[in-house]
Amino acid sequence: MTSTEKTPAAPRRLRLALLPLGLFAALTTLFWVGLFSGDKSKIPSALIGKPVPAFALTPLPGSGLPGFGADTLNGQVTLVNVWASWCIPCREEHPQLVELAKDPRFKLYGLNYKDKDDNAKAFLGRFGNPYVAVGVDPSGRTGIDWGVYGVPETFVIGRDGTIRYKFIGPIMPDTLKSTLLPEIEKALAN
Repeated sequence: MTSTEKTPAAPRRLRLALLPLGLFAALTTLFWVGLFSGDKSKIPSALIGKPVPAFALTPLPGSGLPGFGADTLNGQVTLVNVWASWCIPCREEHPQLVELAKDPRFKLYGLNYKDKDDNAKAFLGRFGNPYVAVGVDPSGRTGIDWGVYGVPETFVIGRDGTIRYKFIGPIMPDTLKSTLLPEIEKALAN
């Protein structure tokens, strides 16, 4: 074999060596685009239009607030906010929850998700308590029954105890006005 016969094999070996790197780069790009594109609050929920799942949550110890359950959410429009002290986006949305709690047309309940009691109490002590009740879900079982993907999430519940809307992610001033308040208004109108 001459040196000219070996030359075509070298580029082929280089292409084969670079193939895994190229595949990895393509998959990383697809993952990155999927992660940061689109509106995550539009993830569908199988529970929209259905009654809230049966549940009963114990109160957050030492908070002075009651717990709550499915029967608590009947007869009035309510919001159930799924939160945790370890959740950074929960801190971002908390000022909007404090403002929402001032509206007497509905009540705001807190579902404390996979949190430690002392941390949850410290969170409410530091940032304020917008909730009429806080139920603790240390194992996440109730969250699973509600179809929670992660925290924060907020559910709009109609007077009949039916889940009307699910908002995924932190409630920010713009999404409060453009998305959540219109959904609350719809529930109040029914």
